[in-house]
Amino acid sequence: MQWEDYRQSENLEDRRGSGGGFAGMPGGRGGIGIGTMVVLGLLGWALGIDPRLLIGGAELVGGIGGRPQTQETRKSSGPPADEMGRFVSAVLAQNEDIWSKLLPQQANTRYQPPRLVLFSGVDRSGCGTAQAAMGPFYCPNDRKVYLDTSFFQEMQRKLGGGGDFAYAYVIGHEVGHHIQNLLGILPKANQLRERASERESNNISVRIELQADCFAGVWAHNIQAMGRLDQGDIDEAMRTASAIGDDKLQKASQGVVVPDSFTHGSAAQRTRWFNIGFQSGSMQSCDTFRNQV
Repeated sequence: MQWEDYRQSENLEDRRGSGGGFAGMPGGRGGIGIGTMVVLGLLGWALGIDPRLLIGGAELVGGIGGRPQTQETRKSSGPPADEMGRFVSAVLAQNEDIWSKLLPQQANTRYQPPRLVLFSGVDRSGCGTAQAAMGPFYCPNDRKVYLDTSFFQEMQRKLGGGGDFAYAYVIGHEVGHHIQNLLGILPKANQLRERASERESNNISVRIELQADCFAGVWAHNIQAMGRLDQGDIDEAMRTASAIGDDKLQKASQGVVVPDSFTHGSAAQRTRWFNIGFQSGSMQSCDTFRNQV
């Protein structure tokens, strides 16, 4: 993925403590690959915790963390100096530039970019405590994406290989949740979840996540049109979407697959919806609430 010469976003808050980050992209450019959710699954297996509890994020996406909390912003001045920070800032800028055009064109809605918070270990968000174990998440209460980039380092240490587009895919997915919030989809879906049975609530959560995957695919479609993708980037994104399917994580962690408990979608579903967005480049193709998932 080509990002080094791209502008840096002004909507990034670097709250990482001294020594909290790491100097370079793990393994260098094209160094790592599988999505953060896989790391959450591995941590769950290692700790004996159901990976769905770590992967959830649905509670945070749903704003169940309570009222927005007062936050201490320890933002460094200027853009990040380290390679990982500059990468995240550039990918965030790419999302801003694409969605600032697409959202008015395709949804008649002005794009209001989210802020992305880089933190180390533990921080505070509008949805409660942000912890590294939660993985990247979007908080609708303060309209911010929270990301502890040590997860990317864990991905290299535990899994190795891959490429940098998986990072961008994870960020694009979280920005997809912000778009859902701007369109009013996220609050309506969460209102339905509050009144639904556990099974139906899980089904709604799956549709939320698959739509965010589809929006990430729409973003990837436009990144490719800009000539910013390298050969193999999309294949990697497809492998990532497949690797973080609920069925694969459940099978590996507990030996059985329980579809009614899915909260993010199966490997086939996640791959399909990312590809729908990527092939079409259209938000209208991403209606997971009306179409069969």
